[in-house]
Amino acid sequence: MKHSLWTFTVLAAFSFSSCQVPDAVKLEDAGIIPIPSIISSSSGVFELGSNSTIQLIGTGDDLTRVGDYLAEKLRPATGFDIPVSKESGDLILELVSGEPSEKYRVEVTGEAVKISSTSAAGLYYGTQTLIKAFPVEIENTSAVDADWVVANGKIEDEPEFTYRGAMLDVARHFISVEDVKHYIDQMGSLKFNYLHLHLSDDQGWRIEIKSWPKLTEIGGKTEVGGTEGGFFSQEDYTEIVKYASDRFITVVPEIDMPGHTNAALASYAELNPGVNLPDGDFTTMTEGKIDFDILDKNPEPAELYTGIEVGFSTFATNKEITYTFVEDVIKELVELTPGPYIHIGGDESHVTEKDDYIFFVERVQEIVTKYGKKSIGWDEIATAKLLPGSVAQFWALEENAILAKEQGNQILMSPAKRAYLDMQYDSTSRLGLHWAAYIELDDAYNWDPATYADGINKADILGVEAPLWTETIGNRAEIEYMAFPRLAALAEVAWSSNERRNWKDFQKRIAQQGKRWDINGIGFYRSPKVDW
Repeated sequence: MKHSLWTFTVLAAFSFSSCQVPDAVKLEDAGIIPIPSIISSSSGVFELGSNSTIQLIGTGDDLTRVGDYLAEKLRPATGFDIPVSKESGDLILELVSGEPSEKYRVEVTGEAVKISSTSAAGLYYGTQTLIKAFPVEIENTSAVDADWVVANGKIEDEPEFTYRGAMLDVARHFISVEDVKHYIDQMGSLKFNYLHLHLSDDQGWRIEIKSWPKLTEIGGKTEVGGTEGGFFSQEDYTEIVKYASDRFITVVPEIDMPGHTNAALASYAELNPGVNLPDGDFTTMTEGKIDFDILDKNPEPAELYTGIEVGFSTFATNKEITYTFVEDVIKELVELTPGPYIHIGGDESHVTEKDDYIFFVERVQEIVTKYGKKSIGWDEIATAKLLPGSVAQFWALEENAILAKEQGNQILMSPAKRAYLDMQYDSTSRLGLHWAAYIELDDAYNWDPATYADGINKADILGVEAPLWTETIGNRAEIEYMAFPRLAALAEVAWSSNERRNWKDFQKRIAQQGKRWDINGIGFYRSPKVDW
């Protein structure tokens, strides 16, 4: 009798343990980046199974696209079908009524996961949070044996800044369409919503302009170091814009001017005030200044340039042909770009006379406005009169940012000492420069845009952008090494409130993100500040 009772007890215990749902780490310990506004945990878990279905509540192509995106992210590693349906499901995406915003809510119970928002973008950000709440093995592109569980609880989240950007310089070194798409994928996973493409510089012109074909025929054929360059056809650019839009990312195209224009000056002689060389040896000078009267009569094209020095080139700001050119370029870009902004550059135009620079910036702003867009420019543009809605991108001088604020304009925060992804991590970094600073991971993380510059408050700031210049960067592997993990740090600076951010907590979460990057084959920099 005792033997039978013992046998029953053991079998019952075995049966109970075999039916238990696997444990999951609490939501606050799941390594979610950027850190959400509010996380509350409860007991129990949700387990994704072979019969799991995504249910869409609401209407619209964007909602369907988000549902399909989530399914495509979950299928490979789980091996599950995960159909997308309007009927029923245990992964629920609900588009609720209300003023569209990027705010979202995630509720996890033992029966279902529900993500709700007033916008498809908010639902998309919610799916990114959910993906990071699953075990890191979810990143695999083929089926693996794992328990696909998420801890029960609630997340409420919304971004601190409306503009959360990353800039990719495709001018110094040309970056292919596929590599730009790869960068967009990483941006989307970190809830960035603006991709700034630096499309022209001294070393190359990277966007086809049909009315001025020599820009790419001549200006697009080389890059830093003298290797073969390249350019985006208008079809390529449209493909990038669409790919980004599908991830709720808006493209901001930049044509840098009146300086950083040597590639254009090499393509069309009539845009030249003279042939400028980096050492300051101008073709025609009078008392140390360019003699425009002489050069207007016999302009010559600049020589193609493949170095990395800056500040030696300028458009002829007193020629009407220059503004015809600028308007043609902007008109074609506007036709290809659905977003609200055109970036007009404006930085480091050292050989443009101050009055000429101001005249140029003000006239170009008018052209951008004429075609229904708003201008963004590097902080130097604030030395001119800014039109309402124009944005000054703070990278160097606080006094320029103050000038923008005093004119009633907003500021995009990209301080070179914190946000420039091309700066070396330290003196041993194999890529990058250090003219602004060495930027380790904690340097990229530990700053507050709202207090960084005296006199600039949160209300003055449109958002945060992380530029990646490519003087020393020529391929995807080098982009990954310089961008990651710092891009994740800056994503959190842009999305999460300063009160929610904590360096020690981020160290733990970025280590978990590193495991995801490893699975995805992303060759990130393993900062000694983190226990990977």
